[in-house]
Amino acid sequence: MKTHHFSTALSTNISSLTEGNRIRFPSPAKLNLFLYINAKRADGYHELQTLFQFLDYGDWLEISLRDDDKICLSPEIPHLKTEDNLIYRAAKALQQAANIQRGANIHLDKILPMGGGVGGGSSNAATALVALNYLWQAQLSQAQLMEIGVKLGADVPIFIDGHAAFAEGVGEKITPCEPDEKWYVVLKPDISISTAVVFQDPNLPRNTPKKPLSTLLTEKYTNDCEKVVRNHYPEVEEVLSWLLKYAPARLTGTGACVFAEFNSEQAAQAVFNSKPTKFNGFVAKACNLSPLHRLMNALTQQNATLNSIVTI
Repeated sequence: MKTHHFSTALSTNISSLTEGNRIRFPSPAKLNLFLYINAKRADGYHELQTLFQFLDYGDWLEISLRDDDKICLSPEIPHLKTEDNLIYRAAKALQQAANIQRGANIHLDKILPMGGGVGGGSSNAATALVALNYLWQAQLSQAQLMEIGVKLGADVPIFIDGHAAFAEGVGEKITPCEPDEKWYVVLKPDISISTAVVFQDPNLPRNTPKKPLSTLLTEKYTNDCEKVVRNHYPEVEEVLSWLLKYAPARLTGTGACVFAEFNSEQAAQAVFNSKPTKFNGFVAKACNLSPLHRLMNALTQQNATLNSIVTI
């Protein structure tokens, strides 16, 4: 099952995601539908308000268990040591937290752009934690997994939580949310953006007034980082200017990906098909429940059915 759109795979029998002793787990992208920077704290972190939503599109982690305690990753990622890989770090952290003596072979089917602001690395780490907690029968709670996750990256807990959410503070205060599940064209300029450069820019807004979620949901969504990023990176300016001809479009996080929203797949696909060939990207539908959690719910339900049959 080599689709990167998860709904296609998850709508079929769960057995289609298993091969021998291997199971394929979704690792979805996310978008920041809005991002507001409210203040800079004394410790250097920024207070913010942002709205996260998942996409029905992303990477797959294919996992099988080992009898020893080794974590073996494939394929190798150029210029990244295995011990620095977030998937490896997540697996080792879970082994330590739950005193697990078993290992795993983990293959990453990578499709999400690296450094794009769609959460690829954070999502991979979260999927590794959730999947291995299940496969190793570690029985850590979601809250415990989120405690491990936040040490790996600020966005990891959002993916572990698995529901579209409004985040405040430095991202640690999470409120579940139900934004409209639109269709999106997501494009990635061929650049890497330094988050540090964006947050060090003196022109970055740092005093956007905090507002209640009920108010923010009714206002036009914007991103406080966008103007600074467009000024620093002409490639982002070019892609955004092109997308804005067709639909409301903006930056996700600190970029580099930009996205435009549509009410139908047909409308999104028509715009995507007309893009200049030098623009890379994809079309995907938003989903408020993470595809990873859809699979975990299905596996839990399947196991409950099997257990009831055995009991009978």
